[in-house]
Amino acid sequence: MAAIANARKSRLHNAFEGLALTASLQSFPTFATAAFLLKLVADHDLVGDPGVAIFVAFASLVHATLAVTFGPSFPHLFKTVYEPKFFEAHLSLSDKITAWRTQPVASLQLVTIVLLLSVMAVVTASVG
Repeated sequence: MAAIANARKSRLHNAFEGLALTASLQSFPTFATAAFLLKLVADHDLVGDPGVAIFVAFASLVHATLAVTFGPSFPHLFKTVYEPKFFEAHLSLSDKITAWRTQPVASLQLVTIVLLLSVMAVVTASVG
């Protein structure tokens, strides 16, 4: 059944999946961490501003769109952002995530993000 569903996946659907995975798994953590770091250094312009969430979402989408657009043409420049496995049409969404997670580089990225966010959460909780 899954093979039939994957075979019928349109090219647009596959491209949208790849863009969404790139934005949510690679671009969003980068910009969310940057916003959190600005909050930690007491940038008073960010306190309680809903524009921060809009900025993070918009920057993530633009970053992912640029990575998806130029990644296949310039793989040496976009090697940490563009993931070709996200665009393999024969894989389901969960298979794409699994294939990405099992790579050593992706595993290292995830561990780095978790550790960084954990440290920032402890600092935020202890400061204020």
